[in-house]
Amino acid sequence: MNRRDIPDRSRLRRIPDRASYDREDLHAVLDAAPICHVAFEVDGQPFVIPTIHARHGDEIVIHGAKASRLIKHAATGAPLAIAVTMLDGLVLARSVFHSSMNYRSAVVFGTGRLVEDAEEKMACMEAVSEHLMPGRWADARGPSDKEFNATSIVAVSIDEATVKARTGPPGDDEEDYALPVWAGVVETRTAWGPLTDDPGRHRDVPVPDYLKGYE
Repeated sequence: MNRRDIPDRSRLRRIPDRASYDREDLHAVLDAAPICHVAFEVDGQPFVIPTIHARHGDEIVIHGAKASRLIKHAATGAPLAIAVTMLDGLVLARSVFHSSMNYRSAVVFGTGRLVEDAEEKMACMEAVSEHLMPGRWADARGPSDKEFNATSIVAVSIDEATVKARTGPPGDDEEDYALPVWAGVVETRTAWGPLTDDPGRHRDVPVPDYLKGYE
């Protein structure tokens, strides 16, 4: 997309070179982030709700109980904003002012629709499960009819989106390079594990192969 065609609310003004409006970049950030934050307004009161999400095609899928305020509101087609962030490192400059973070983030504007088709709804449930726990859907028991009917799925359109990222070392003022202060990047690592067995029944069940990478 030509940057001149970016809608005003999605155009990045502060350090615009860090912005991307490319769909592939957006998909990569959405797929990497374990959770999202959904912003919406009800009767003049703003809310921000953290929740599990998944990208399903070119939509963002969220789920919840039918009575959930977020789900009920999102299902009406009201405007939503969704944000995700991945922290990649602490950037320690020689001055506090220029210290920063390396990150990948995205902000999406869109509207929700209630997923009512049973086949599509099940596919969206699988997408949410596989987003956080790849391989689990095929191993664990699937939703019962009662569980399926108690859960609502909302698919959020990606009408506008901005990806913003920072990478690399600190950028200090020229005169600060002479200061005897260590500068560099402290990389952030996200790790899962160790696995802790459920102390309940059937403790002799072996750890499945798809979970061994978590250890």
